Amino acid sequence: MRSKSPAHRFVATPSSVMRMHSAPGAVALALATMATMAALAGCASPPPEHFYSLSSGLPAAPQAATGTAAERAAAAPYFIEVLAPSVPPQVARSQMVITSGAGRVDLLEQERWAAPLASELGQALSLALTARLGAIDVFRTPTPEHASIYRISTSVQRFESAPGQYALLDVVWSVRLAGSPKVLTCRSELREPVAPGYDALVEGHRRALGRLADAIGAAVQRVASGGAGC
Repeated sequence: MRSKSPAHRFVATPSSVMRMHSAPGAVALALATMATMAALAGCASPPPEHFYSLSSGLPAAPQAATGTAAERAAAAPYFIEVLAPSVPPQVARSQMVITSGAGRVDLLEQERWAAPLASELGQALSLALTARLGAIDVFRTPTPEHASIYRISTSVQRFESAPGQYALLDVVWSVRLAGSPKVLTCRSELREPVAPGYDALVEGHRRALGRLADAIGAAVQRVASGGAGC
């Protein structure tokens, strides 16, 4: 009879024991590292928001000096009412709406107006007109008896923002002496070239708004003197 060969037995050595214990530990460490990185990525700070204002830093044209010093001192100030402008619903929001191409716009969550666009436009136009005319904006404010009040309405047809290209303000506006049936209605399409960047874009809109204030201010003076025409 042939003798049976001895059975093979596994003999644990220190190195084999270390390998058995180190492999699961390495996997656990890798999983813990990945979980930590995912948690840190989830807790990362969102991009900062930037806020812009059309009225901040708006250049004011100096008031024209007319007549003698006595006549200027005796002249009563203009009283104006700058009504809240209407704006297209596409841009009637706090976020900037950027024109990216034919028929395409982008809504920027991190680039915002300090107030809804209609409020920004109304405040900036009021400040620009009062500076140019030496006027007082009496919107929703009591006025002296028999005072002549020039009511200004604006309807924004287009407000386009194309960084590095242009800022466009297209407005239908009117001037009416309160209590008079006569009204002067005009349209201004104002396009300003702008450099790249959102600061330059906002500055372009300020320049366009300043030109709009020039046109409306001149119209108020014509209506006050009995003239007409845009």
